[in-house]
Amino acid sequence: MVKNVAGLIGWIGVWITLIVLPFDQSLMLWIFIPYSIYGSWRLFVQVFGYFPIAMRKLRILRTYPWQVLRGVSNGLDLYPDILGDQYGWFEFPNPANRQQQLPLVVSNHLRVGWWHRRMAPRAKPQLKARIETVWFAGDPRMIGLLAAPSPSGQTPGHFKILRQRLARADQALTTEWGATAEDVERGRRAGFAPYVDPRQLKAKSL
Repeated sequence: MVKNVAGLIGWIGVWITLIVLPFDQSLMLWIFIPYSIYGSWRLFVQVFGYFPIAMRKLRILRTYPWQVLRGVSNGLDLYPDILGDQYGWFEFPNPANRQQQLPLVVSNHLRVGWWHRRMAPRAKPQLKARIETVWFAGDPRMIGLLAAPSPSGQTPGHFKILRQRLARADQALTTEWGATAEDVERGRRAGFAPYVDPRQLKAKSL
């Protein structure tokens, strides 16, 4: 997030510099107009794309501590009984029953390529090794934040928000999965909300 904020400030600074410094008028047009068009597009992407996602990540990290886990099961195939889109899945132990593994899915395709190259069945061993250990903050019954360790292993990076999308999740959350009212409230503070399938809403409106 720091890099994105610094980039945004840098873009604004260069834009002001182009206005203030005395340039030949024809040269000014060739430099200023393309830069303004590209910069405006980048500003739109940052404000309406990246920053809202960054805020969601911070909500999760304010609520849940990091855990460093090894050998987490994952895949790119379609996990059974998942509602909505999925672009990969990871299984984590249920906090109320460590023997029970629950899937969280990547529900957004943005910036998922780094993970896909390492999760692919035919990925090279050195690529797979990068996600043999992962950092996880969250509750697999609701929501979580996934990250890969840096080459030094000391800091996390390549963050992805994961969501609970099993079809039976609403019913199982406080029964089969053992979530307490405090657990659910904690999940809501992190940004968890029960998933509503748009297809079901459409069917009800007909």
